[in-house]
Amino acid sequence: MTAAAGGAVAVVWPFIDQMNPAADTLALASIEFDLSKVVEGQQVVIKWRGKPVFVRNRTPKEVAAAVKDDSASMKDPQKDAERVKPGHANWLIVGGNCTHLGCVPTFGGGDYGGWFCPCHGSVYDTSGRIRKGPAPKNLVVPDYAFLSDTKVKIG
Repeated sequence: MTAAAGGAVAVVWPFIDQMNPAADTLALASIEFDLSKVVEGQQVVIKWRGKPVFVRNRTPKEVAAAVKDDSASMKDPQKDAERVKPGHANWLIVGGNCTHLGCVPTFGGGDYGGWFCPCHGSVYDTSGRIRKGPAPKNLVVPDYAFLSDTKVKIG
């Protein structure tokens, strides 16, 4: 009985294993970025998995505004501290697509000092939280980790 089960696994395993992602696909699953290229108050847009990601080095004023609004009424309530890594409150890393229809919002527009989606009028604050407009959710925070003070790995 055990030999038959082992034989079945030996026959079936190559078929199961071939469904795993190829090495080139796995390589796209994460990206490393050098944060030293982004000065305080600046944002860069990088491409990850074929989509834009905003990497923003927030000013102390932007961080303070985000924290101050933690208790404001929101469609998708979330504290600023839940959207950044401990010890790195100035770094906000969010998906660069509006959660309404996937447009790419621009920074510095709207009433909250964050992002504005000109297509349908969604307004996000300095933490990427939806504050006005048709978007149902906050800008998505991807999985990421700081590898050092100057390098982050997304994905």
